[in-house]
Amino acid sequence: MIGFADRLRAEAARTVNALTALTGTAPKPVTGDNPRAADRLAADAGITEVRAGLLPADKVSVVKDLERAGRKVLVVGDGVNDAPALPAAHVGVAMGRAGSDLALETADAVVVRDELVTIPAVVALSRRARRLVPQNLIIAAAFITGLVIWDLAGHLPLLLGVAGHEGSTVIVGLNGLRLLTSSAWRRARQHTTPA
Repeated sequence: MIGFADRLRAEAARTVNALTALTGTAPKPVTGDNPRAADRLAADAGITEVRAGLLPADKVSVVKDLERAGRKVLVVGDGVNDAPALPAAHVGVAMGRAGSDLALETADAVVVRDELVTIPAVVALSRRARRLVPQNLIIAAAFITGLVIWDLAGHLPLLLGVAGHEGSTVIVGLNGLRLLTSSAWRRARQHTTPA
């Protein structure tokens, strides 16, 4: 008798804990694997709910059911069988190194390092990016409003008007670029690492 078993990635339990803490909901594996094997791996990772023995269309149905229930769904996958579910979710993330070409093409984002612990950091950074959008809109609106009021109340020299407008664009760009720094990634990882 020959037996095969999947091995759990070393960082799987830590990633599950980080995602649960970050989102308030435990990840739910949706897999085509054997239900017994899937249950064992999920238990080893600290997950209680798993859907196994699913075809690619079944995975899409699970995603749609979660969305109908009012959930924002993030799907992480790497195989051809995951490819239909990736674009069906709000956000699809493919694991880059081991990912199939089809999964990489249909995903919204690709984790190039192939490290599960990157996923909670990406979620944390995307939340920070969503907070930056209103900040940038307020900065741009304040500059433009100030320039318009100055021009209506008096005489705004063209050079200062152009400098003020372009200056606001530079400030908005620099504000957004803060998310690309290595310290932003470190902070995202620290905030997603459970104690």
